[in-house]
Amino acid sequence: MYRSVNDFLEDWKFESDGTLKLLGKLSDKSLQQKVTKAGRSLGRLAWHLALTLPEMLNRTGLAVEGPTEDAPIPKTVKEIVEAYRKSAEAVSLQVKKQWKNSDLRDEVNMYDENWKKGKVLLSLILHQTHHRAQMTVLMRQAGLEVTGIYGPAREEWKKFNMPPME
Repeated sequence: MYRSVNDFLEDWKFESDGTLKLLGKLSDKSLQQKVTKAGRSLGRLAWHLALTLPEMLNRTGLAVEGPTEDAPIPKTVKEIVEAYRKSAEAVSLQVKKQWKNSDLRDEVNMYDENWKKGKVLLSLILHQTHHRAQMTVLMRQAGLEVTGIYGPAREEWKKFNMPPME
């Protein structure tokens, strides 16, 4: 749980930049990639990341602009990236503008439970991390390069003149 707005903002910058870096590796064709017929497509997962930012934080009383939950999946990566970028910037702006450290202890109703606002912020980041990991599997299946976020991806070890780890 976050107890400091600045701590969240620093983490959010790193995390949202990492998401944008990963989204930037998608191709329009790859948006259809699935593990199974019943599974979510790569496009659905990418779009879900963009949709979740306003959906979660607007429940806390913040006014994060972005696509609504029922917005259809765009046909292009460019549209998904732009929607995510705008919402991610709005998250930073709204949290910085509207909340003080003491507000992070306040509880809000989230999915029929009471969560502290600091928990909402942590959950937002963890939720995004979870879906990015799912996306990397689909990206590899689609033959796309994967970017490292917490360390180098297999393709990035070359930059360090090192062989990829097994």
